[in-house]
Amino acid sequence: MLKPVDSQNTITKSPNGLGEGVSSVKSFSSSSFAGQPADVLDLAQAAVSRNPQALFTDFQWFLYQGRDTVFFTAFSTTRFDRDGLGNLVAEMVALAPQLTHGFVGARPGQPFPKHILDAITSVELVDEFDGYPDRWIGKSTDIFDTPDLPLFRVMAAVRRGGPDAEGRASVIQVRSSHALLEGSDSALLTRSQSASHGTMSDRANKVGWRSRLKGVLRGGFTAVLYMAIANILAPAEKPWGFSTLALKRHRLRLLANKLGVRQRSLLFALVTHALNGEGANKAMSKKVIGAAYTMLDTRRNDADDDFFRVRALEAKFAVLEDFVDYVRAVDDTVAAIEQKDITKFQVMMNAMFKALRGINRVLPFLPGKRFWRFNGGIHVVLTLVPPHRTYGPMTHGMVEPIYCGAWHPATNIVTFCPGREYVTLNFSMETRHLANVEKVEALLEQMERREVSPRKVPAEA
Repeated sequence: MLKPVDSQNTITKSPNGLGEGVSSVKSFSSSSFAGQPADVLDLAQAAVSRNPQALFTDFQWFLYQGRDTVFFTAFSTTRFDRDGLGNLVAEMVALAPQLTHGFVGARPGQPFPKHILDAITSVELVDEFDGYPDRWIGKSTDIFDTPDLPLFRVMAAVRRGGPDAEGRASVIQVRSSHALLEGSDSALLTRSQSASHGTMSDRANKVGWRSRLKGVLRGGFTAVLYMAIANILAPAEKPWGFSTLALKRHRLRLLANKLGVRQRSLLFALVTHALNGEGANKAMSKKVIGAAYTMLDTRRNDADDDFFRVRALEAKFAVLEDFVDYVRAVDDTVAAIEQKDITKFQVMMNAMFKALRGINRVLPFLPGKRFWRFNGGIHVVLTLVPPHRTYGPMTHGMVEPIYCGAWHPATNIVTFCPGREYVTLNFSMETRHLANVEKVEALLEQMERREVSPRKVPAEA
């Protein structure tokens, strides 16, 4: 989620297209069809009555089938009760109407009745906030257990004795299917801005037919190949855990300038170097760390997904023991990738999602449960979401640091969430890696003390 994602705040909506099961609905958003909202809502209702996921794009379908989830959590000076939490959810749904479909009995674009709000919200009393937010971050697969409830939950833990010494009265968490929300949505909602999605692709900006054909062929071949390999070689489920770390943005800015690298490259290098470990026995790889990272790109094209703003890129970071050499190599690698055709990998991925969905229609038992545990040689996914800066009624009383992250089966993910003062690092990964999380800040402190030769700082992309 980068333009790199940390500088992307607004998205331009392009005209709506056509979608599966609906003649004039593609990526559902009430703001996208202002000219004929009643007609479109009727079409959307008819579509989801036949198939709750009918309005999902292929990318959304892929994330829904994989049971991918995302979370947002922050402390607040507000003492939440059930009514207050229900009002918050009502405001959130009004700003993100995609939350109103994807489940049995959905009424797209319509507010939830009270019994639905009660079912998807919860408030508990706690004595202290010790261990939060880590103690309640999880896979959130329970979201999918009740087919006739919305694909998200909102929960609050309220301090029994009132605000603590830091003024925190409660901590709130939003958990959602990744099919409905992405990092830019979370950032927009934090600002109390609309997170509705129009049609995100740009039909006027066409990908060359050779590139499109190559992507479609690669995507189709990859879908079949991955299904075959995954159902043979996918590893067994591994112990999984979650952890968070909050760092002052000013520290990262100073160190990036000192090292002569982009702040984004510094974040990528800090976590991958620390998680990989020191010495001969590496936790990820002795030679090359395979990474996928995400970015936002305003240069949309007709091959982009019609819902998601995010674009995925693939990178390989050569393992170097000296951190200064490593971070500068990471910076050069990212710069070289983004000077090339950044649409190629995403075109292939979108084609793979489409192929998998087509196969699943004909053979519903495919791609199979083992498929979702196959990561194709990617050691870690690095996601930098847009800045989360509280503003307006949605986040009144919320305080930094703000945490957000994601879970995908068998995929190690680090989500970087910048605020005004802090950047939080949110780890979802095999438990064997979590012991190295504390090494991230230790490495940061070591580099702050170290004298290094100067290098000109490249401009942020």
